[in-house]
Amino acid sequence: MDIETFRNYCIRKKGVTEELPFGSDNLVFKVMGRMFALASLDTVPLQVNLKCDPERAIELREQHEENILPGYHMNKKHWNTVIMDGRMAKEFTFELTRHSYNLVVAGLTRKQKRELEKIE
Repeated sequence: MDIETFRNYCIRKKGVTEELPFGSDNLVFKVMGRMFALASLDTVPLQVNLKCDPERAIELREQHEENILPGYHMNKKHWNTVIMDGRMAKEFTFELTRHSYNLVVAGLTRKQKRELEKIE
């Protein structure tokens, strides 16, 4: 998967913004100001850090050890690095991204969730 496909998927989600807070080589996607994905723009193939339920993170790493690693420069309990070299189906990668987004949304405050619901 290329960065444009991944970016387009992320920014279509409700309440998502994109930023470059760590320099021009790391594109960060946030929902209501909280990060759910970080894409490394200077690596080939594309590598993306995604938030993940800790138990599921371990399972995914065991099942896809070539493509899903502990989160690079992240809390390895809660983040995975997904290497998008074409060995995993695009829909599976989107499902992992959706899982990350949903985890972050679940952790928003009630006020933030109400604000998110109002966004069209």
